[in-house]
Amino acid sequence: MTWVLMPEPHASRSLMQDRRILWLLGFIILVLFSIGNLPWQLDDYDQAKQAFTSFQMVNEGKWLYQNTPRGAVATKPPLVGWTSAALFTVTRSWELAWRLPSLLAAVAILILLFRSSRPAYGQVAAFVASAAFGLNLLSPRLATLVRTDMPLALVIFVIGLVTWNKIRKNEPWQPNDRLVMFAWLTAGMLIKGPVIWAFLLPGIIAYEWWRRRSGVSAFCGVWPWIASLGVFLIWAIAGIQLVPGFYDQVVLREFLGRFGGEVHRAQPLLFYIPHLLQKFAPWSLLVIGLGLLALQRARWQRSNLKASPETVWLICWIAGGILVMSLLPSKRVDRVFPVIPPLCLLLAAQIRSFAVGRHPRWLVGVMVFAVVFAGGYVGWKVSSGYKDHRYALVDFGREVRHDAAVNHWRYAAIASRDEGMLLYLRQSAFMPSSRAVADWNGGNIDALVVSVDDEAGLTPQLQPGPVVARRSLTAPGRGSYLLITR
Repeated sequence: MTWVLMPEPHASRSLMQDRRILWLLGFIILVLFSIGNLPWQLDDYDQAKQAFTSFQMVNEGKWLYQNTPRGAVATKPPLVGWTSAALFTVTRSWELAWRLPSLLAAVAILILLFRSSRPAYGQVAAFVASAAFGLNLLSPRLATLVRTDMPLALVIFVIGLVTWNKIRKNEPWQPNDRLVMFAWLTAGMLIKGPVIWAFLLPGIIAYEWWRRRSGVSAFCGVWPWIASLGVFLIWAIAGIQLVPGFYDQVVLREFLGRFGGEVHRAQPLLFYIPHLLQKFAPWSLLVIGLGLLALQRARWQRSNLKASPETVWLICWIAGGILVMSLLPSKRVDRVFPVIPPLCLLLAAQIRSFAVGRHPRWLVGVMVFAVVFAGGYVGWKVSSGYKDHRYALVDFGREVRHDAAVNHWRYAAIASRDEGMLLYLRQSAFMPSSRAVADWNGGNIDALVVSVDDEAGLTPQLQPGPVVARRSLTAPGRGSYLLITR
């Protein structure tokens, strides 16, 4: 069966082609993206590690290789850190500089989805694709998280989208196209390394096998892939030679460790499938339902199910990424996020092909449900965050900085389990307790931030005896801290 294009019904056009509805949808999605991680803090999902890279770049000039707050070697290439450092020079706000790379990448994906799917599949399909990307449980969560997942997803989506356009328009690859692909592949390498290959190369191989040398290739050529890998290898090899511990912590643990369950926690083979069904709902169910509808139509008409080359590319791209990431023992839900944008584009192709003409009211119902579902989830996360005082250490750090500025204190922080505390205090390193005692007794520091757990063992060693100036609120799963002064 051929996936033929069907005229859009008036009921869908009147609603989904209304500019006011489109702007309302964009506003809702932007709000969800902006507030999805409130109250902003760095205490989970390794956010402190990522934030500390740009902090070190600006304050210590470590532009190529950085550390974690605990002094280990930072394991990610530096491109997102460079971006945050550049944003800090403009905004002078670390909170914005750390979170804007993900937010801007999310908005860019949203715009690219709409602008690409509208000429190819129509306004209604573009509307649905945009809603699918913005109204799920993953995108709002990652849109302001201080991590590399959203920028990586943008790079992978652009590369796949360029390939999709080439196939759709039946245009051969030109030298300028290969140069563009090299630039984007290099960006991906400098965000998270060769993992970008896992989301693209398997789909390219599958598509090349399907097309059997007819039509435009999904492969732009060898040199952009090899040259971009070469850039990453230069960074990695120089790190091995110049940075103590780089080989053990970055090469063996971070990269090669993903292929075994000894270093990183191993998960079942099908870990991603149920998580995608849940986190991408209701759109995941819609993609499956429309696919089953296409199969049923083919049976009714006793014909073969056929799809356009660009649709086959989308299927190969998505399936290849999920398959390879599933084969890696180390798994986490956000690591498979780069398949979400092409899933939205595939949904647009399905909608334009055969769904809208039969179920326009039902489709509007799905949209309304998605707004309520995603909005309710974000609202619950935000309200529970404030209720549980997840901002406790952020506020404490801000108050300590204010007190220190007003009183002209020289202050330091004793090492603790909360890596984010170092950044809340805008300090470059934790101070060992032995040195803190010596500096306090020698009059070199005026205040210390210590964990409540460490207070009893530390304060008897301080002369003169300290006074508790501030105490942080206690948040679930977080430590409690004191600011002690002379």
